[in-house]
Amino acid sequence: MSTLVMKFGGTSVGSAEAIGQTVDIVQEYIQDWECLVVVVSAMSGATDALAQGAQAAASGDDQAYRAIVAGLRTRHHEVVDTLLDRGNEHIRLLATVDRYIDELAAFCYSIHILGEVTTRAMDAVTSLGERINARVVAAVLHQRGVRGKAVDATELIITDDKFQNAAPLMDATRARVSDRLSRELDDGIVLIVTGFIGATEEGVTTTLGRGGSDYTAAILGDCLDADEIWTWTDVDGVMTADPRIAPDARVIPQLSYSEVSELAYFGAKVLHPKTILPTIRRGIPLWVKNTFNPACPGTRIAREAESANGEVKAVTAIEGMSMVTVEGRGMMGVPGIAARTFSAVASQGASVLMISQASSEQSICFIIPTQTSPLVVSAIEEEMALELARRDVDRVWSLDDVVIVTIVGAGMRDASGIAARVFSALSRGNINIIAIAQGSSECSISLVVAADAATDAVRQIHTEVIIDGG
Repeated sequence: MSTLVMKFGGTSVGSAEAIGQTVDIVQEYIQDWECLVVVVSAMSGATDALAQGAQAAASGDDQAYRAIVAGLRTRHHEVVDTLLDRGNEHIRLLATVDRYIDELAAFCYSIHILGEVTTRAMDAVTSLGERINARVVAAVLHQRGVRGKAVDATELIITDDKFQNAAPLMDATRARVSDRLSRELDDGIVLIVTGFIGATEEGVTTTLGRGGSDYTAAILGDCLDADEIWTWTDVDGVMTADPRIAPDARVIPQLSYSEVSELAYFGAKVLHPKTILPTIRRGIPLWVKNTFNPACPGTRIAREAESANGEVKAVTAIEGMSMVTVEGRGMMGVPGIAARTFSAVASQGASVLMISQASSEQSICFIIPTQTSPLVVSAIEEEMALELARRDVDRVWSLDDVVIVTIVGAGMRDASGIAARVFSALSRGNINIIAIAQGSSECSISLVVAADAATDAVRQIHTEVIIDGG
């Protein structure tokens, strides 16, 4: 049976008008697909508000969390009042909204009494936005005569217990999805599934990390052996650069899995970085489309994408980074320095986004999120205490306020001179490069620049290498 999984992000379901547009799109494709699964996010801003409510409660600010609870109740009531005709369906949906908002108030009260919010409690709180919105979308579909049903992903996606950033247990999830959804899909029911959330094998609610609704769609697409996955957002597709930085950015018609993985990892906001993993396993084409401009074809992402020789497809930037350097003349030829360095990094749970090492082995530098930098430096200093005392390692230090700028394009691997064009563009813009890294796949080149030069770097590369050189 032909199966399509569609995901609608926060802006696509962020208001009564947006939800109406989303339902229009769902209705348009019902006849084209035998099985249709719709993954929905919380209303734009709702997840942030939920987290802020929990944090305010933990800090003892009961007025703040009560105001947030009241604001969320009012916002969702207004959407229901706008979208649904007065009647039993309207009454039932308002009661459902109130039940979830009352649950939020109870969570916040408990957190307020305890004076702290655990990651487990935060997952329970932040899951409520998707739970409410799935019911709203399902009710609007039902009012329009569509057989739609809201389903909590806690009943489908089984994860580990790493709260706030849980990983799916795919074999168990696949069995659960087959058992839970097959009959209803066979009956032609459109299933509206909550994005972002899952549950442990014991049934405790977890979340997949911010932006995790994309990941939900990919997981379900894998489990259902979907023909395609479409993720709907508020831009026309994956862009050559952030249009807020480069006004002349344009839509990229096609990308490969490897290209979009690099873009997502290095800061592009269109897709959750883990979204590509399940689609690669099944070879499922993924489309990025615009809810508010559905006539635009969008971007198609597949195993292989057409690439002109030497084509650079996009440039992106990831902010809030620090560069940690371990340096010393005594490091040359000493085995295990790198292993011990990164073992210390791992002990602090820090994610390393880029590594660069001089061939002389006199220094190792790597990029991590700034908030983890002080702990990482201390951990490395503790690990290298003997080497620091002997002066084999001269110092361990951190350079804050740096940005990783990455250019991406599979066509780069078969062309010469790409790096030269990039460096020339930056030179003409008087932009200094702090560090460089290129993977063996040659699908991307990453550069580290000072934060105050990042915008100019992206614009310069976008104009000279992608637009003028494309």
